[in-house]
Amino acid sequence: MRTRTVPALLAALFTAALLLVPATPAAAHNSLQEATPARDARLTTAPTQVTLRFMQRLNPAFTTITLRDAAERPVPASAPAVNGATGTVTIEEPLGNGTYTVAYRVVSRDGHPVQGSYRFTVADPAAPPAAVPSPTADASAGTSAPAGTSAGTDASPASADDGGLPVGLLAGGAVAAVAAAAVVALLLRRRRPS
Repeated sequence: MRTRTVPALLAALFTAALLLVPATPAAAHNSLQEATPARDARLTTAPTQVTLRFMQRLNPAFTTITLRDAAERPVPASAPAVNGATGTVTIEEPLGNGTYTVAYRVVSRDGHPVQGSYRFTVADPAAPPAAVPSPTADASAGTSAPAGTSAGTDASPASADDGGLPVGLLAGGAVAAVAAAAVVALLLRRRRPS
């Protein structure tokens, strides 16, 4: 009886270790640490740049930062200038009053893409309001709105800052649990007398 408890205990410890291992790569995912303009900021002066600082170094080839106005139209901006963990885009035209959405997509050290978005508002008393699209522009914008949504707008809370567990981690945990159960079954069979 005592000889069966030792392998069972070892198998249980091994199983617990396997279940904890898939959770560690999540710490390797990059996340937004600071943004200028900040999330939900109400600015009295229009910004000329958007700067995002992340937890990890950015790869310039896999860093995207975009800006859209309230009608989901792209705002002309430079390609991201990357310096370590910071990416900056320069806004090419003065921003009128209105709400703007910053969307980003970067890649973590482990290769996992991370994307999110946030909004800020320009409310400069001296600036004109943002241009209002014409009815024909509204009609064409309505047909292309889903494309803007897929670019990382706030339409879905899951797109912001990658807060959920990736499917790969869940699948890895399931595979580890099946493998641990197989090891336990094998150990218990070896201990049974023939």
